[in-house]
Amino acid sequence: MTRATEDHFASRLLTWFDQSGRHDLPWLHPRTPYRVWLSEIMLQQTQVKTVIPYFARFLEAFPTLRDLGTASLDEVLAQWSGLGYYARARNLHAAARTCVELHEGDLPRDFDALLALPGIGRSTAGAILSQAWGDRFPILDGNVKRVLSRYHGVTGWPGTPAVEKQLWRFAADHLPADRMADYTQAQMDLGATLCTRHDPACMLCPVHDDCVALSEGRVEELPTSKPGKPLPERIAIMLLAENDVGQVLLQRRPPTGIWASLWSLPEADDHDAARRWFEAHLQGDYDRAEALPELPHVFSHYRLRMHPLHWRGLAPRAGVGDNVDLRWIAREDLIQLGLPAPIRKLLAN
Repeated sequence: MTRATEDHFASRLLTWFDQSGRHDLPWLHPRTPYRVWLSEIMLQQTQVKTVIPYFARFLEAFPTLRDLGTASLDEVLAQWSGLGYYARARNLHAAARTCVELHEGDLPRDFDALLALPGIGRSTAGAILSQAWGDRFPILDGNVKRVLSRYHGVTGWPGTPAVEKQLWRFAADHLPADRMADYTQAQMDLGATLCTRHDPACMLCPVHDDCVALSEGRVEELPTSKPGKPLPERIAIMLLAENDVGQVLLQRRPPTGIWASLWSLPEADDHDAARRWFEAHLQGDYDRAEALPELPHVFSHYRLRMHPLHWRGLAPRAGVGDNVDLRWIAREDLIQLGLPAPIRKLLAN
């Protein structure tokens, strides 16, 4: 690739961004390290329109990085509840605490120091440095992978090390000499608005003249999809127990795994295990449960089919509800806890 071609890509992209890019995103005004970092984490595997209201509420609760670092995990998960992929929130909280302890409450302006923080990978570190400080670092999120795979005609699933290495090289080759913050945003905007996964608007693309995929008629097949396999299914019995004043019995989930550290309903793999849990923790008749409609939920690697059972007017056995990880919660207080989205929806009905 010649220097002229590289300059063509960056300059055309910046010209397009000036005219058609997204300039009204809330994390751009102002573009601070904390706001850039928060937006980058929230935007991982989540669309902009979904993130915007969460971003606003999160900043209202935690205006500064120090506020986030000194908050409790429950407070953070409560604000994140419904956004999904909760490891992002746990890592965000852990990274903020590290910044308070080691970096005087600020994100470090150093690639290796950023990379050492929980939840920050190579692309996120580059995005923070380029957008917050204008430093010359490439990014390679999903949108950029798609743009570069098509533009250069790269075959192979971008998740493989060899293909990813090739795309990182292209990403670095295209970096302009200045305007790094705008250029980084322009790449993401191009992938999100024109070079989309399905039905891309190729004729409106500022770099379509040099796009290998377009010239070879391979736009729909690039980037190469991940080899697929059927999602396995798991069934869970969810125990929705209410006491005589309408409080719900919630259990904190383990610190690792699905919905880690969130509050949820107690669950069991089958009715025998559910009955044992019920009889160990609650006074009442397990067989008088009301079976609620199945609640399906799809994770990235399996499909969960939840079968809620509902009891009213139950009393706990001695000591139940006093445990820090098992407690009765009034429905009006649920907003203060981090709950998985399908569980929050179930409890809202």
